[in-house]
Amino acid sequence: MRNICVLLCFCLLCGACREEYDHKGKTPLAELKGNFLYQEDLLAVLPKHLSPTDSLAFAERYLRNWAEDVLLYDKARRNIQNDAEIERLVANYRKSLIMHTYRQALIHQKLADQLSEEELLAYYDKNRELFKLEHPLMKGLFIKVPLKSPDLSLVRRCYKSDEQEAVEKLEKYSLKHAVKYEYFYDKWLSLKEVLDWLPLKVADAEGYIEKNRQVELKDTAFHYFLNVTEFRAQGEQEPFESARAQVADILLNLKQVDFMNLVKQDLYRQAVEDEEIKYFNIERE
Repeated sequence: MRNICVLLCFCLLCGACREEYDHKGKTPLAELKGNFLYQEDLLAVLPKHLSPTDSLAFAERYLRNWAEDVLLYDKARRNIQNDAEIERLVANYRKSLIMHTYRQALIHQKLADQLSEEELLAYYDKNRELFKLEHPLMKGLFIKVPLKSPDLSLVRRCYKSDEQEAVEKLEKYSLKHAVKYEYFYDKWLSLKEVLDWLPLKVADAEGYIEKNRQVELKDTAFHYFLNVTEFRAQGEQEPFESARAQVADILLNLKQVDFMNLVKQDLYRQAVEDEEIKYFNIERE
């Protein structure tokens, strides 16, 4: 669908790139005043699951906005008088961006290694009110097999158990017969992600899964088996495993001010020792 959309958009465009130019492997869709719009850029922002008509409409709006921005920038660039002030602002922004990027890399490189699991867990336990689920999570196992798959009785027995023997049997079976097999007894997945695997048509999917930990469904082509071993509803305590990254970010933010002050002090001290800083005497009349 996307390829059709892009092709149609390409045919609608005027002035597409015909001159030789190094596009570094990208596919040009349009050129305007030396600026190029590429197919890859359009595909990156094109929403999924749109109909061909809606995809084409979105692409046309995107192309129109791109062209208008190019034209407005060109007009503004030729009419702005104080170009030196713009360059100064750009230089200041570039300086700030470089320092910020370096600061973040340094913080994660140096401080992240200093955060122990005990420290992370202690902060999590002390601040549990900060970690409430916005979306339900679950642990479990899912397998999808064709309707005419052999030995479905084995699947029905094994998918309900998280015992090692049952899991191994199901894994072996899935290698030959499963269309999709997901083992997530050891990690948390979102309810939305799991529901995307199922042909479940109920008004309250969260309530259904929370009450029915073992689900078997089928449609015209497949059997679907889901075993839920753990479930956390929206608003409940977020498990430490899924909250760990957020806990680490919070602790890094709390520590980064003192850390960066020490870094700057050390850089200044080193510059003084190396006599890199030169002071000039200003004579006063």
